[in-house]
Amino acid sequence: MKRSLGLYLHIPFCIQKCLYCDFCSFPKATEASMTSYAKELCRRLERAAGRCEEYRVDTVYFGGGTPTLLPLSAMESILDCIRTRYDLAPDAEITCECNPASADGEKLSALRRMGINRLSLGLQSVHDSELALLGRAHDYGEFLATFGQAREAGFENISVDLMYGIPDQTLESFRASLRTVAALSPEHISAYGLKVEEGTPFFRMADRLVLPDEDTEFKMYEAMTDILGEYGYAKYEISNFAKAGRESRHNLRYWRREPYLGFGVAAHSCFEGERFGNSRDLDAFLRGEDITAERERLDDIDERDEYLFLGLRLASGIDLADYRRRFGAFFREVYPQADALLAAGYLKTDGERIAFTDKGFFVSNTILAELMAQNERKFSKNC
Repeated sequence: MKRSLGLYLHIPFCIQKCLYCDFCSFPKATEASMTSYAKELCRRLERAAGRCEEYRVDTVYFGGGTPTLLPLSAMESILDCIRTRYDLAPDAEITCECNPASADGEKLSALRRMGINRLSLGLQSVHDSELALLGRAHDYGEFLATFGQAREAGFENISVDLMYGIPDQTLESFRASLRTVAALSPEHISAYGLKVEEGTPFFRMADRLVLPDEDTEFKMYEAMTDILGEYGYAKYEISNFAKAGRESRHNLRYWRREPYLGFGVAAHSCFEGERFGNSRDLDAFLRGEDITAERERLDDIDERDEYLFLGLRLASGIDLADYRRRFGAFFREVYPQADALLAAGYLKTDGERIAFTDKGFFVSNTILAELMAQNERKFSKNC
């Protein structure tokens, strides 16, 4: 029986750079350059296909950037390449990210006919004033039009992105965004906290940004679980909520450490015991050069860290019996701080699994860093 495999295609073109964005993206690309990029993606997909004969591809994800900026002929050529060179499952989840300003009804209908069956719409807020502060290229009216056109085009699996902790946002305005979007009944909602990343315009103007305080941000995070729960969405990951059976199959494979191959600039892969990633060098990519920037085979410490970091991202948490089978030790022996975290309400357990509470999720990065440091100290001592 073939193993499952995911493919990630990074499409690094966008209408304009948002003020908070540190993703690998290039604004205002020409149609010719996007077509050249798609051709090089296909060449690299073809070269990698021989390594994947024992795998069946059951998730494909076009991320960016803004994949819906690609000419339709370029998108079709990539999908044709995957269907021709890979064993693509008939029920594969094929996702395409979409900025509401980048696609009309005609393009969305064409994408659906090509076989794309899941659309991820980047909204961020229902308030035009907040969208303007983020530097988004669309307003809420454009989002509504795109959402309606996507339904008309036959998309029955739509995800909507929201953001909290953004400039001038209040708890009330975020609650309004949550309720307004949930009332539209998309199958999936993601809600991410703003991070002011180095190198972005927001970083350069950080002293002038009016951001919600930490207490308000935590209340925003609590509101996500409460309000989206009212509308039938269950949290299955730190920032992701879905109706029953509508979790992102592709993103779940990241958190479950299942194999995937990434193609394009800045794309990353996890395949046959190795993790490797590409640089952001677009010119080198278009020249057909090897742009692998990092490659590692995980050691015992890395394996434990990754299992912890990715497993605790999920609302279901870590299976304690599986942890013992994999690593030959009890979780709470390796991480004795877990007892204090449980007592303080950051973790919860039913004896079979251990997971973050909402309180723990909100400060998860800090907690995970300390747990991983403990793992390294314990492993080094035992050696």
